[in-house]
Amino acid sequence: MMSLFRLLPLVAALSAASVLPAHAQNLVELYEAARTYDAPLQSAKSQYEATLARAEQSRAGLLPSIGLAMSASRTAIDSSTRLPNSGFGSIGATVSASHPLYRPANRITFEQGQKSLEAAQAQLTVAEQDLVVRISQAYFDVLAAQDAVAFVAANKTAVSEQLASAKRNFEVGTSTITDTREAQARFDLVTAQQIAAENDLLVKKLALDQLVGRPGTVPKPLLPPVSLPALQPSEVSAWVNQAIEQHPALRQAAVALEVAQFETRKAQAGHRPTLDLNGSVALAANDGSSGTRVNTKSNTYTVALAFNLPLFTGYSVQNRVRETMALEDKARSDLEAASRTISQNTRAAFFGVLSGQGQVKALEAAEVSTQSALDANKLGYQVGVRINIDVLNAQSQLFQTKRDLARARYDVLVGGLRLRQANGTLKPEDIQAINNLLVK
Repeated sequence: MMSLFRLLPLVAALSAASVLPAHAQNLVELYEAARTYDAPLQSAKSQYEATLARAEQSRAGLLPSIGLAMSASRTAIDSSTRLPNSGFGSIGATVSASHPLYRPANRITFEQGQKSLEAAQAQLTVAEQDLVVRISQAYFDVLAAQDAVAFVAANKTAVSEQLASAKRNFEVGTSTITDTREAQARFDLVTAQQIAAENDLLVKKLALDQLVGRPGTVPKPLLPPVSLPALQPSEVSAWVNQAIEQHPALRQAAVALEVAQFETRKAQAGHRPTLDLNGSVALAANDGSSGTRVNTKSNTYTVALAFNLPLFTGYSVQNRVRETMALEDKARSDLEAASRTISQNTRAAFFGVLSGQGQVKALEAAEVSTQSALDANKLGYQVGVRINIDVLNAQSQLFQTKRDLARARYDVLVGGLRLRQANGTLKPEDIQAINNLLVK
């Protein structure tokens, strides 16, 4: 008779479409749901919008400013002395404008604001890549937990059959009570494992629900037979070179260095003069004063150039330059540290994927051999050359191998995404390749 473990993958392949609920979701669907719900991603988007507005604020230092001032007053005089006018008032309005002709610090501030947009965009890209990895990890954590529950249930069924066989053999006198007690102990152990596996599945489903913002998510499983994609490019140096060229975190550190250099230039501009063009139009009208009833009106027009040259600032400019140069060296060191870390993480992720692919191949071979070992132990038990515990151990080993194989496949798929995240080339479109491997 074909073993239950041997039937399990076949049954899953034939009934996957019919077993899945109608509302089962694939990876792309859950990712799209998470994009509009995930709090860290929404925070990164808001930070980008704030940086965009702040960058536009820096443009104000290059543009003219215009202001309007208005005033109105009325004075009443109560005096025993006879005055020509016991009450009078005035109104006035002034429109003033100023335009910076030469302010090097303002120009540098504007350039800094534009650079900050690049850093904000890189930060948003990092957040988007992080969401791709988190949703994929949560997705396959649920699938792995579902596999564990299924394999534990299959193992429990097989152990219960072995327990029933041991009881029958003991009743007819062909085996000892030891076989029955061993089978009972293994059955109790598998029952405990089933409870733990079901609880783990519940926790993993709750985590996925929380991530996508909807209850009762049902991820679609991989479609057997599973064929894992090859790792392209196949050389680690190519992945590292891509990381140095494209990683958003590295680009963010490079922008931070440029901003620090701008800050040094701005501090050095503290010695330079400034030149502004100022102008105003003032209109005034009054209906007399305490000594006269004569109404007057006046219009005043002013145009001026304002020149300012700092001669001595108490060494504040010199010390500010020293401070910004030290911060510039710090930003340069941070950039180098980021480059080394990203290169190391890319190499580690690359070899992690290679190791995972090797484990999948080894576990696939182990699945075949442990199935053969179980069949041989069952046959040996029937003819009396193997004892019950040998069969139970073989069943447990086959269950563990199948569970590890399923987990290893998921780890390779997520590891490929983590590799692209490590070298900074991960895009939301990359999950489509994994989505194509799922049950339709």
